[in-house]
Amino acid sequence: MMNIREIQKILPHRYPFLLIDRIIDISPKVKAVGLKNVTANEQFFQGHFPGYPIMPGVLIVEALAQVAGILAFQSGAQGNSVYFMSIEKAKFRKPVVPGDQLRFEVTIIQNRGNVWKFSGQAFVDEQVVAEADFAAMVTEQDLGNG
Repeated sequence: MMNIREIQKILPHRYPFLLIDRIIDISPKVKAVGLKNVTANEQFFQGHFPGYPIMPGVLIVEALAQVAGILAFQSGAQGNSVYFMSIEKAKFRKPVVPGDQLRFEVTIIQNRGNVWKFSGQAFVDEQVVAEADFAAMVTEQDLGNG
């Protein structure tokens, strides 16, 4: 398990764009599981949508990618930063609203050098709310981790 402080030692993201609260399971070179508690005071709910707050799907995919970044680094990726290269097969199946707890499950599909491919699913309770396959590149560019 990793708490928010341990996550921040690995990822350069910070509030309001750090979208995972905890890693609850990790099997290097295979799979990672992360959590986000979705609260009513999230900044994006101010405009998406007033009176009917829904977490933007792109942020759910970003959270999947953040879990993937943790998985890549814990699997031996060399570098300081992870950048999206592609997103495929993204599907959004159910709105995510304040009070939900998102569970992100990410598996490694392939790794060649500094390019990693992942498959991810986001759940609320046991229901899939979003899924996507995506690729990312690990680079040596330092974005100020610390």
